Amino acid sequence: MKRTKNPAKEAEYRKRAADLVAQMTLHEKVSQMLSWAPAIERLGIPAYNWWSEGIHGVGRAGTATVFPQAIGMAAAFDEDMMEQVGNAVGVEARGKYNMCRAHGDRDIFKGLTVWAPNINIFRDPRWGRGMETYGEDPYLTERMGVAVVKGLQGDDPKYFKTHACAKHYAVHSGPEWNRHEFDVTVTPRDLWQTYLPAFEALVKKGNVQEVMCAYNRYQGKPCCSSDKLLIDILRNSWGYENIILSDCGAINDFWQRDEQIGRASC
Repeated sequence: MKRTKNPAKEAEYRKRAADLVAQMTLHEKVSQMLSWAPAIERLGIPAYNWWSEGIHGVGRAGTATVFPQAIGMAAAFDEDMMEQVGNAVGVEARGKYNMCRAHGDRDIFKGLTVWAPNINIFRDPRWGRGMETYGEDPYLTERMGVAVVKGLQGDDPKYFKTHACAKHYAVHSGPEWNRHEFDVTVTPRDLWQTYLPAFEALVKKGNVQEVMCAYNRYQGKPCCSSDKLLIDILRNSWGYENIILSDCGAINDFWQRDEQIGRASC
């Protein structure tokens, strides 16, 4: 998990990664796209489980500091506190990772890719995960989110402490019961002034290393296959070059689920 602002080093890392991928079979490449990526021993690639949580601590990996839910901490309106919380979560995640790796334990919740913070806007009380967010205000959400990302990722000039993840991109805030297929309709003004500012800030100000696309649809297309969200806005407009990952099972939602719906309607 190296970080660099040296163009020559960046080019070197990219070339090494491309050379490694070029040696993989198609099956091996596909295997590395899963959250539980298996080892490829012939290439010296260890197994890695990408799924780790840290919204208010890393307690799902054993004993850890458990902080209040995000919406409660946001009510303090304290950026410094939120960065300290992010830092504490990141330190514990790194410590657990080092300890588990030393014992060959590469199970779920024990990696360095922390799926936090949740910077969705909490407008609908029917949404069961609103307590993970920083509330209904885009500006407060932006400030809290950037602070947490800085704490999680650290300020070491050579290495990231962990990877933070901005989720769930985008316009994802309920209702809960049909979140896997709900088609969101918002005005362009609401999209840009309410739902996107925090994501843009985490990309441009926080240097967040991962962005997780949401379950729901936007303008009729699943967010995890939306050219407008992922390519036009995230990649081209904001210049984001880091990891994009889906929410759990989101690809299956429109790979198999849509196919089944189509067959049923024929």
